Amino acid sequence: MEMTKEPRRVVLSGASGLLGGSLLQALAARGDQPVQLVRQFPKVQRSVEGDPNRPLLLAWNAAAESPVTDSAMLEGLKAAVHFSGANISGRRWTRTYQREMTESRLVTTAALVRLLSRLRRPPEVLLAASAIGFYGDRGEEMLDEGTPAGDGFFPELCQQWEAAAKPAMEAGIRVVHLRFGVVLSSKGGALAKMLPLFRLGLGGQLGSGRQWMSWISLDDAMRAMLFAMETPNLQGPVNLTAPNPVTNREFTRALARQLKRPAVAPVPAFALRLALGQMADEALLASARVFPGKLLSAGFQFEHPVLEQALAASLPPER
Repeated sequence: MEMTKEPRRVVLSGASGLLGGSLLQALAARGDQPVQLVRQFPKVQRSVEGDPNRPLLLAWNAAAESPVTDSAMLEGLKAAVHFSGANISGRRWTRTYQREMTESRLVTTAALVRLLSRLRRPPEVLLAASAIGFYGDRGEEMLDEGTPAGDGFFPELCQQWEAAAKPAMEAGIRVVHLRFGVVLSSKGGALAKMLPLFRLGLGGQLGSGRQWMSWISLDDAMRAMLFAMETPNLQGPVNLTAPNPVTNREFTRALARQLKRPAVAPVPAFALRLALGQMADEALLASARVFPGKLLSAGFQFEHPVLEQALAASLPPER
């Protein structure tokens, strides 16, 4: 008689957004059992035991010394994936919101690492979200995982975010810092916010348009995370960007062509700064020409290495 393979469990924190929700689906599709850490259970409780297509739910409190009341469900995990953190593009970067962005990342990362390190059988790997904001505004410079951090609030935030996972490494857990570029999806993130204006023919480049944009399709981002989970020699920072970054002007033109619309309404840099303050300079006008050196060296193959391919795959078909 053939033995039924026991599903491998993978715990996720901060899985309510685009990346987390997509990874939950990808894990379930390959037969793994996701365990989702939630601050509170949904009003309508889902029956998930034995259903591989839905995550198990485990309540946790990142502010508590013991983040979960019963950690038995987390023993012997295949992996842990950490996404928690206030939205970088959620609002203007006031000092109060900068503090919220920082604390929401550091407190939750420290709590998850503390939880995992205390397990009798900790996970093989921790995939911890980070961002290519680590590199700051670097102009034409080609950036890979060996490039030092840039200057500014965003690079400092990414450095602290990654450093918060160090105790997991000290506990013998392989840690991968996922430095995400712009993830392309019509379901959420930057592209979804651009689409309404571009479909009206009101899209345009940001500022000079010369700043480099490093992007990755949502499908490739999911595949890269699963690849990192299964590749023992991948650790430390890993750039999740396609191998062909483009300038903002090139991105704007490619998106307009894909939508068969004009893109003749550039947004001046001063208007962005007036509306968004520091976030404009560090997130929208900053130039980051990032290369996925570690992924390529480890043998990862992109399905959408070119922007036009990625946009075609990311946008729903025209009706």
